[in-house]
Amino acid sequence: MKIITRDVPPRAAWALEQAGIHPLLARLYAARGVLGKDELDNGLGRLLLPATLKGATEAARLLADAIAAQRKLCIVADYDCDGATACAVAVRGLRLLGAQHVNYLVPDRVVDGYGLTPPIAQRVKAQGAELLITVDNGIASIAGVAEAVKLGLQVLVTDHHLPAAELPQGALIVNPNQPGCDFESKAIAGVGVMFYVLLALRAELRARGVFDERTQPKLDALLPLVALGTVADVVKLDANNRRLVAQGLKRIRAGALPCGLAALFTAAGRKADVATTFDFGFALGPRINAAGRLADMTLGIECLLTDDTARADELARTLDGINRERREIEGDMREQALAMVDAMFDEGEEPPPAICVFDPDFHEGVVGIVASRIKDKLHRPTFVFAASQAPGKEHELKGSGRSIRGFHLRDALDLVAKRHPGVLLRFGGHAMAAGCTVAEEHLDTFEQAMAQVAQEWLDAATLLRRLHTDGPLDPQYRRADLVDTLHGEVWGQGFAPPVFSEEVEIVSQRLVGEKHLSIKLRHQGQPVDGIWFGRTEPLPAKVKLAFRLDADEWQGTRRVRFLVEGAEF
Repeated sequence: MKIITRDVPPRAAWALEQAGIHPLLARLYAARGVLGKDELDNGLGRLLLPATLKGATEAARLLADAIAAQRKLCIVADYDCDGATACAVAVRGLRLLGAQHVNYLVPDRVVDGYGLTPPIAQRVKAQGAELLITVDNGIASIAGVAEAVKLGLQVLVTDHHLPAAELPQGALIVNPNQPGCDFESKAIAGVGVMFYVLLALRAELRARGVFDERTQPKLDALLPLVALGTVADVVKLDANNRRLVAQGLKRIRAGALPCGLAALFTAAGRKADVATTFDFGFALGPRINAAGRLADMTLGIECLLTDDTARADELARTLDGINRERREIEGDMREQALAMVDAMFDEGEEPPPAICVFDPDFHEGVVGIVASRIKDKLHRPTFVFAASQAPGKEHELKGSGRSIRGFHLRDALDLVAKRHPGVLLRFGGHAMAAGCTVAEEHLDTFEQAMAQVAQEWLDAATLLRRLHTDGPLDPQYRRADLVDTLHGEVWGQGFAPPVFSEEVEIVSQRLVGEKHLSIKLRHQGQPVDGIWFGRTEPLPAKVKLAFRLDADEWQGTRRVRFLVEGAEF
């Protein structure tokens, strides 16, 4: 591992400090490309305008007409946290804006697969819907949209995934990544796209005289859900996404959140009044995702939709139990997968340029998490496959991939598909995460083809794990109150949480829980406790550590400790 210190543009840091930003925050923000205090203004008035999102204005007219005619609307969701929050935002928002008949349908990961398929379109039609709205999916649903149109449904696709060369025909599309869209935030999550459609719809209804600025419904009540879905989907936190997340956090901390979210905070043992982006990504998000992985995402969506406190508590406890089961399955799969990977190369050798793992006993709902764990350990693009559980498709393998910086996973899949026609039955995704389906007989071909692409695209510099940090920590900032300040800011993908690095002296170290290294160290001559989760090997007496700041409480006193992220020997 190579620990690299981010550059801090001195003029930007100075300008931020002169504008009243805390010196430590000024340095951190400047290192992340913030040039002025105005970029840190998270007010709603600073959000990008809905009219700049291609298709949003037309979608608003379509929805306004449907509401006026009291048509039946059906949301087709996705089974991850972004899809669940997008569905809840759509249902809640449309009802707020006057829709009388709003239903939703979420595909089953095993039976239906991903997105709007022809059978899903048929089920929507059978429910009596007249307008089908996709959230967090649909841009790749060529056949599904065609079937819906053939059945006489109007179709509105709201999505954020990268489109293929062919777009769905006969649908109105709202997606910042579609050709010809000038919306600046290409990284907006699916839930954010739906929120923007609702903003455009409210403006359209104002223009039609349904209500005015004084009497219009307040859509900011949806922002806690927008914030959760945005962080949980690990999209880049550009300025617009940071504003959406900041506004959601502000309302959650003030107690203005759906009772289902409040129940999830309680079930996760977290406090809503001091909510952080960490809670979204590592506490609430996984509990909602677990429903889509192992059970039925309807549980997660209902938890986000209900206004019954008792029902919310019951659903949150159920989701917490499913998440515990998910962790057990994941742990077993991860150990087995890592053992299989270790057998691929001898100790001391470099891992292959790309990793591909399959076992008949793997659970398809957890392959993405396991791929992420292997990718984190080996710093290689990784695919993990499981046998499809769908009736009649037992010969198919469903794979989930995670990548490293510099290797665009969806583009790699596209190249494999072009070089080996017929090997990939389906694929899609983003640069860092993607999924695909292959026939079991073609798995070896896929593995060799992906390894070939990785061999061509990845060089030694890209394969060297780099940990970008914010350099040394001034001892004056090693305070519990500053830890709280840092935790309260909006950090995430593309706007990394602070990680500091410098050489320290290891005073003592011991294993706790058999798999974590507890450390007592000297930081610039002063004693500090630290812990390195998941590490069992001892450290040398002097070592350059990369660490995050945390605060724990001992006998009524809060103390700063270091959470070690990596080391350079």
